[in-house]
Amino acid sequence: MQIQPKLTPFLWYQRGAEDAVAHYLRVFGAGRITHTQRWGDNSPGAAGTVMLLNFELFGLQMTAFNGGPHFQLDEAFSLTVACSDQAEIDRLWEQLPANGGKPSECGWVKDAWGLSWQIIPAAWFDMLRDPDPARVQRVFQAIWRMQKIDLAALQRAYDGA
Repeated sequence: MQIQPKLTPFLWYQRGAEDAVAHYLRVFGAGRITHTQRWGDNSPGAAGTVMLLNFELFGLQMTAFNGGPHFQLDEAFSLTVACSDQAEIDRLWEQLPANGGKPSECGWVKDAWGLSWQIIPAAWFDMLRDPDPARVQRVFQAIWRMQKIDLAALQRAYDGA
């Protein structure tokens, strides 16, 4: 028996939750589907089609639900990916919005299903915790001018160079 975590992100897709999850598993290569539930007879979805998937990415358990057009994903909810280097930022920036998504500002991209992702260098979080407010402000000023994050430019701003 799998233990249900206390908190689980629940992602409502109009349709294509299984395609979205397959995309995330391909892009990250660090996850798995743990359960698939199909619509039954006399339900809102076509009997036998995927209703929801429970899946994990980097150990985070999530649920993807094919709920129809009642709600839409938007930027009010996003997933942050702490990237180890510029190569990972570049790869995710290209792969996550593939096939219909779009890049945004400040390291954000939206995938083809409407889920927003923040593609951020892990170093960013240390920079924000710096006790020097001038350094933190320079980092914010730099990132606000970027779409895809340029880690070297962010480091230069942090260093005051």
